[in-house]
Amino acid sequence: MIIGGVEEAGRGPVIGPMVIAIAVINEEDEFKLKALGVKDSKLLTPSQRERLYNEIKDLCEYELIKVGPEEIDNAVNSKDTNLNWLEADKAVILINKLRPDKVILDCPSTNLREYKKYIQSKLEYQPKLVVEHKADVKYAIVGAASILAKVCRDKEIKKLKAKYKVDFGSGYPSDPLTVEFTKRYYDKYPFFRQSWETWQKAKKLGGQRKLEDF
Repeated sequence: MIIGGVEEAGRGPVIGPMVIAIAVINEEDEFKLKALGVKDSKLLTPSQRERLYNEIKDLCEYELIKVGPEEIDNAVNSKDTNLNWLEADKAVILINKLRPDKVILDCPSTNLREYKKYIQSKLEYQPKLVVEHKADVKYAIVGAASILAKVCRDKEIKKLKAKYKVDFGSGYPSDPLTVEFTKRYYDKYPFFRQSWETWQKAKKLGGQRKLEDF
């Protein structure tokens, strides 16, 4: 049986893309991922992730989708969809492309049943679907997808910093450097998620400051 794992990285940042990955392997070979030390990317150091990234690419079929800030903002601000359904739609594209017999998804929604039902309704075929919370911790193949997504996201962040010659930290609202950068440059760069509260607050503060300048 061919199994696939789907996971994202960069769902929460105010800066940069979200990356969604699928990793696919013969179920009989999944032990090889465990033997390498594959686990949830958050439990690994950057150097461990980099090493495993290359080894996973050798062992697995995989695909990645990068979702930019504008597409994320459109989903968050839409009356018809939201970030969970956007993630689900991208997962469907990945699953339809590689067509594993069984797919395990790390679910972003609190409603596991509805998320699974939504995915099933969009797929071009009917694999066995496993939809769980913390799937990246429980299943090596989902851990592999999380590593692929995380390393890809980190590379995209490095590219943005190099392109614009700036340092905004990790891009997460929990990072003081990111928050300070957003406050100062919220209207200067195209890589912000403008639907995020961090950016909205920065815009509000910036607008007030501009009025006070007169």
